[in-house]
Amino acid sequence: MAAGAAAALRALRTLLRRGPEATPGSFPVPGARVPPATPCVSSPPWRSSSVRTLQLSSAACAGHNKWSKVKNIKGPKDEARGRMFMKFGMLIKIAVKEGGPNPDMNLNLAQVLEQCRNKNMPKAAVEAAIRSAEKAKPASQHMFEARGPAGYLLLIEVLSDNNTRTHQEIKRVLTKNRAMLSDGARHNFNRRGVVLVPGENVSTERALELAIEAGAEDVQDTEDEEERPLLQFICDMAEVRKVRASLEQLGMQITSAGLEFVPRTLCPLDQEQLDAASTLIEALNDCPDVVRVWDNIQADS
Repeated sequence: MAAGAAAALRALRTLLRRGPEATPGSFPVPGARVPPATPCVSSPPWRSSSVRTLQLSSAACAGHNKWSKVKNIKGPKDEARGRMFMKFGMLIKIAVKEGGPNPDMNLNLAQVLEQCRNKNMPKAAVEAAIRSAEKAKPASQHMFEARGPAGYLLLIEVLSDNNTRTHQEIKRVLTKNRAMLSDGARHNFNRRGVVLVPGENVSTERALELAIEAGAEDVQDTEDEEERPLLQFICDMAEVRKVRASLEQLGMQITSAGLEFVPRTLCPLDQEQLDAASTLIEALNDCPDVVRVWDNIQADS
């Protein structure tokens, strides 16, 4: 009896030393070696995947979305969304500056507000941007012309209250990415009206028929940020409303309509050059005074 009690006491002490790792009824055999408790290793925290930065200059591409081939562009989704809304605020300021705060009398402002709605920009933020545009201190709108290392051309639209600071910042970003300011790049772009509609299940023949019936000068294939097909109908700046209304009457859903810089000639780039160009344009868009960046880049197939 004494020996049995002593064995039970040793087993209880062993259980107490092991702590919560032991379970009831799991007393070790007297004299047996007790294995050490398994350490608890925490799993690494979940990390969100990176997403592509939203681009505002979607209509600057002809034929297809060249940026769909660029992978792993940095920028969390919330940050990209906030930057997009900031750019829309700048577009509102430019539109209000040019034609006043009434969208019924200001075509450019009406088109910007429609883009804001399509991108789900909060109504309160839109109204605040219009109010601030009316009260903002004077700022100048300017267009920088640049040339990339592979020969492609850029138009960099800015809105700034300090032109010297903005000029230095743009030049710094260009130099860092082996690009330079280049007078004359503007001549390779035409200011045109562009109406975008979804391109799913629309054949080339049907797209041409729609362009003719709507009064557009040309129609080209492109893609949105999520690589969904779009058709961009190009027209004279004064014909944007007419072409848009005609397309709506023909049963087409309008994605956006506005004024764009459309390149006359395109510059084909291979994948390595395309990646470098994407890095440069992303860096330019990160500049607080930059509104939009237009280019004549084409992905080399």
